[in-house]
Amino acid sequence: MSHTESTPDSQMNQRGTELQIPGHLSGLAKLETIDKLFVKQEVNVCEVVSFCYQAKSKYVITNESGLQLYHAYEDSGCCSRHCCCASRALTMHVMDMNGQEIIRVNKSLQTCSGLYCCIVGQNCCAYRIEVESPPGRTVGTVAQSCSIWRKPKFVVLDNDDNQVFSINGSCDWPCTCCCMCQERPFRFYSKDGTEIGKCAKKWSGCGQEVFTQANNFTITFPQDLDIKEKATLFGAVFLIDILHYE
Repeated sequence: MSHTESTPDSQMNQRGTELQIPGHLSGLAKLETIDKLFVKQEVNVCEVVSFCYQAKSKYVITNESGLQLYHAYEDSGCCSRHCCCASRALTMHVMDMNGQEIIRVNKSLQTCSGLYCCIVGQNCCAYRIEVESPPGRTVGTVAQSCSIWRKPKFVVLDNDDNQVFSINGSCDWPCTCCCMCQERPFRFYSKDGTEIGKCAKKWSGCGQEVFTQANNFTITFPQDLDIKEKATLFGAVFLIDILHYE
């Protein structure tokens, strides 16, 4: 047998290596058999006692049985959080229970207001995030889409900037005030317009809703969805939270 030929065993080892290196699958692989995630933002005591304080966001991510799979924390500057609000630059680190960073979500500073009337035909004004898994390897992007109405829309792109999904939300303010206790889903659609899942904010009770910025979300998607696409849709919840619920 020629030395240039690869045996089945060597091919299996090569495939195994390829599966282990990208994405740190020891942690990300937990998404393979999951079709629902619960994302709970932790309450910060400083926000309870002071409406003026903007803390770094922290989240706990569990499965349907309540088992914690990941936790996430925001990395951003104090001045940026208080002066730039939703326009701020930040990095969200998603860690597994072994302390391994498996997903990184990057959002750059948005100098424009990002208003819906402003972004019509102006992609430079749209908010966007890049989702990396493992950190340093982009697997997808979520970008605000043009809309002349106060109805949130986003497009989900793969690492080659091809659109794979769209995200449509319910109406924004003034509906926020009259729908606080109701589920306001952001629905995921495939390119052919088929609904495949959603990200929905859950009512957390008057105390948490009024006195803190902590929010709870449920994310659903097909169980057999590509793991990179799941990671990108999961990353979208952070952009949705920052833009529409902080």
